Amino acid sequence: MKMEQSWKDQLFEAINYTGLSLVAAVMFLPFIYIVLISFATEQEVLAKSFMLVPTAFSLTGYKYIFSTPVLLHSLGVTIGITVIGTLVNLLLTVLMAYPLARKDLYGHRIVMLLIVFTMVFNAGIVPTFLIVKGLHLTNSYWSLILPTAISAFNLIIIRNFFMSLPDGLEESAKMDGCNDVGVLFRIVLPLSMPAIATFGLFYAVGHWNTFLSAILYMNDSSKWPIQVLLRQIVILSEKGLADMSEAPPPPSKIINMAVIVVSTLPILSVYPFLQKHFAKGVLVGSVKG
Repeated sequence: MKMEQSWKDQLFEAINYTGLSLVAAVMFLPFIYIVLISFATEQEVLAKSFMLVPTAFSLTGYKYIFSTPVLLHSLGVTIGITVIGTLVNLLLTVLMAYPLARKDLYGHRIVMLLIVFTMVFNAGIVPTFLIVKGLHLTNSYWSLILPTAISAFNLIIIRNFFMSLPDGLEESAKMDGCNDVGVLFRIVLPLSMPAIATFGLFYAVGHWNTFLSAILYMNDSSKWPIQVLLRQIVILSEKGLADMSEAPPPPSKIINMAVIVVSTLPILSVYPFLQKHFAKGVLVGSVKG
């Protein structure tokens, strides 16, 4: 039976919807503006210092960006790093989180303290660079994957998610002949798909936006991910991409807007498919400490 809301509840709900709508508009409208300007014509951009919506649409900025022969290669590099890096992240995080969720594991509290310690005290860029260089990983794609193979925060949340599962499931599986590996892959992981999908997306977004580590570790421009290449395109847009593109350059504003769309649209398209897992995946794992 549906309960009738009082006028105070209705007012509170109206204020909530209004406030959330305004926040959503403030966050969403700049991206809409960027998308619209990226389709503006060269003449309109040069004639107007500011405009909200172009009167005519053009693909000049996108044609110029994709005329760069190395862009598709960099896009493939980024997709490869994102897919392989995310798989490595999830595999290592799950394999470490599951034992730590077991109360009978000797020394699990000390290991958890060490993990939390890394969240408070970070080594910094220089020691990390020296380690990567000492392992001869510079100019290797693994230099973009291995240093961030496990996120301490994500590990703790997934561990808490595993701890929230009923102990009876594991006991029943072992009575049916499952060992620890079987319990993990046949019982625990299928029940943890919301958390796995959520943190898989978090890891994937991190790899897609790889920028600083690529600047530090990648000296070979043919191995640059898309974010670094697009930065180079923006820097060279006012001078013309003499060595990267044969097409004459359009106004830099159009290029900048098209670059933002190209660098964010692929990863944004993944969100709708995983949105239903967000609330359940994150909140359930954050309840039990």
